[in-house]
Amino acid sequence: MAAMAQDKATLIKQFIDIQRPGIESLARGLVEQSSAPIAQAGSQYLQTQVPEAKRESAAKAADAELKKYFDDAYPIVRDKAVQLAPGALTPLLEQNFSEDELKQLLAWINSPLSKKYQDLNPKMQTALTEKLVADTRAAIEPKMRALDTNVAKALGAPTDAPAQGSAPAKAPAKAPAKK
Repeated sequence: MAAMAQDKATLIKQFIDIQRPGIESLARGLVEQSSAPIAQAGSQYLQTQVPEAKRESAAKAADAELKKYFDDAYPIVRDKAVQLAPGALTPLLEQNFSEDELKQLLAWINSPLSKKYQDLNPKMQTALTEKLVADTRAAIEPKMRALDTNVAKALGAPTDAPAQGSAPAKAPAKAPAKK
């Protein structure tokens, strides 16, 4: 029985090792999400409060700060995620998969078909996301503008609502380039 448990433990370790890119991606997403509200607020401030002549240089400076934060925070979160993964995932895998199922799972993950699917999956998600955004933009943008105004009112902040018929605000500045 001890040999069987060791085999299962080895399979679980192999599975977690294969999942490392996904674990690192999860950490990247968490760090990006943590700075998103600051980036959005900064972009809004940039568009409404910074004189147009200074916007480009201010945007570059803000992007540099966001990148500096990401470059500093991501390694911390990534390394901690990789460190915590075995302890967090092993009990779930141990309880929910037999040794034979783990062997099948590893065979599937390492198969050419799985690799082909994993390569295509981001493209499928992008295609669906682009279509979804395009098809819902007209319905969602007015709701977002109303939410922005209503939250500002709830907070007692100035709303600076644009005059009827004016062009919508420019899109927020892009997030800094990812490494």
